[in-house]
Amino acid sequence: MANLDTLYLIDQKEGFSSEFSKLVSMMNYTRTITIEEVKALTVEELDFHYDEEANSIGMLLDHMAEVEKAYQILTFENRDLTDEEVDRLNPGLDLGAPAREVIKGQPIEHYLEKLAQIRNETITMFKKLPDEWLFEQTPFWWDRPANNYFKWFHVFEDELSHRGQIRIIKKMIKKHKGPL
Repeated sequence: MANLDTLYLIDQKEGFSSEFSKLVSMMNYTRTITIEEVKALTVEELDFHYDEEANSIGMLLDHMAEVEKAYQILTFENRDLTDEEVDRLNPGLDLGAPAREVIKGQPIEHYLEKLAQIRNETITMFKKLPDEWLFEQTPFWWDRPANNYFKWFHVFEDELSHRGQIRIIKKMIKKHKGPL
């Protein structure tokens, strides 16, 4: 968990180089606010679907974890995911109907532990890498160049986007079921 006294400072973090400190500062803030948004939700609220094609909050939390795991492979190992890895990360990575079938029935602790475990792996690796690694470029979406900095920005940018969805789903729960 991030230090709340320094949560709003994008600054040097103990154990990290200069650029990784900035990245980790932003990732810590994003994750802290996500956790605050979901930490008191019940299983019923985590599994709520406002229609038959919607994602649930639990699905979105699982997706956040699987996206980060995928980017560990993409960037730390500098390679594409194998078919077996995609299968293992799914259905959370892709979401949709398969995810609606299996990502349900879990308490918030399940999702928070998964997110924390994967984030701990990320942080451990970040501490080992030099700042220059963040600026290494490889072909990415539509074969355009991207550096590792952008790829990890995308990990928490994706989380921010889904946190917005979570807030909307919470409003829908309140509308359909009453106050949270």
